[in-house]
Amino acid sequence: MILIVDDDRAIRVALTLLLERNNYEVMRAENPAEAMEVVRNHPELELVLMDMNYTLATDGEEGLTLLKQVKVFRPDIPVILMTAWGTIDLAVQGMRNGAFDFITKPWDNGVLMDRIETALTLLGARGKEQGARAVSEHQASSCSSTIIGSSPSLLSVLATAQRVAQTKAPVLITGESGTGKELIAQFIHEQSRRAGKPFVKVNLGGISTSLFESEMFGHKKGSFTDAKNDRTGRFELAEGGTIFLDEIGELELASQVKLLRVLQDQTYEVLGDSVTRRADVRVVCATNADLRQMVNEKTFREDLFYRINLINLHLMPLRERQEDIPLLVDHFIRQTCAANGLPVATASQDAIQFLQTLPFPGNIRELKNLVERTLLLNPDAQLSAADFAASVGVASQPCSVSGVGLSTVVPSGSTLEEIERASIAASIEKHSGNLSLVAKELGISRGALYRKIEKHGL
Repeated sequence: MILIVDDDRAIRVALTLLLERNNYEVMRAENPAEAMEVVRNHPELELVLMDMNYTLATDGEEGLTLLKQVKVFRPDIPVILMTAWGTIDLAVQGMRNGAFDFITKPWDNGVLMDRIETALTLLGARGKEQGARAVSEHQASSCSSTIIGSSPSLLSVLATAQRVAQTKAPVLITGESGTGKELIAQFIHEQSRRAGKPFVKVNLGGISTSLFESEMFGHKKGSFTDAKNDRTGRFELAEGGTIFLDEIGELELASQVKLLRVLQDQTYEVLGDSVTRRADVRVVCATNADLRQMVNEKTFREDLFYRINLINLHLMPLRERQEDIPLLVDHFIRQTCAANGLPVATASQDAIQFLQTLPFPGNIRELKNLVERTLLLNPDAQLSAADFAASVGVASQPCSVSGVGLSTVVPSGSTLEEIERASIAASIEKHSGNLSLVAKELGISRGALYRKIEKHGL
């Protein structure tokens, strides 16, 4: 059962007709007092759809107070707020206070039903829990790009990803560079009902503000000076499928507003064309930045953060899930041998133990590069710790980091932070300060390298 709370009778009637056509039982309330009567006396209540204002006041305080009261009595019930676009800040305050989602008036019936279905499916309120199908202990092989690992943190992420894949909920994947965020995004797409449609990848860090609209929404010939031909935007390319917005933390504020519009209303306009188009696209975002901190610093819009962060999947760094290293090493060895026509090799136990002591600032990407480099330099039947140590310029006894012209010994018992700092310092000296080569060797992006250099004061 869904409760509609709005002081406007016309809105209550319209929403009632919409929900009943979609086989939902509905109750109505025109003010907070009536709403709380329903909340207290109807345990079968599944969701609340509520306005933010009930008198002549437009500050939203009545709505925020009602939201808090609902959450006190029924913290399990999802609440979707309805607000005008001009009062979007009220919706953000509501999200801070426990609202599940918000939608702007006038609403689109399809968008509203999507949000309601998503809320009920994710919380299992209708008894239609999809239940994640069993994910292999070692890999999610149904994904075209295999996800390798057996650590509890990874299996938990895969189980959640598989469950939310069946909904239209936006997903934010966080984690350090090289942890496999793109693979998880593709896994979500391939486990969803959109699997047969396009999976479009967009690196937002590489799109300037001036080109954002053209890249994302497309343009018509002649719409601006250099528009010599029509261009199809990324959202149109992803129609019916999934769009993966990587490095969303790199998006400029001016572009964030434009992205928020399409995510909120699921509509957009091609540059040079006045026709409004509907975007039937599932949105999955990823970042290695701390978006909450960016919100506090006013460099990332809070309303956009709540719109993309309905479901958050966090990938732990490789150094915190070392049990995945043996499986990853075996996979990368087989992959490299097959690609280069080499006989299949193995890694010795001491090699695995050595690899598990490394900080891997570039995470899985860095491990992959290291395995490939070591195998190509030592095409033996079995790779040893010494082989890997030579490949990275690290003497395995004692723990040290070496580069060309540099030998930095790290005392026994050093922390991972100290080892990471020494690894980066060694690579910087080895490549004479060429940060592009350093980033490539470590298997991380230049942006991630800059942040680590600043972090360690190098």
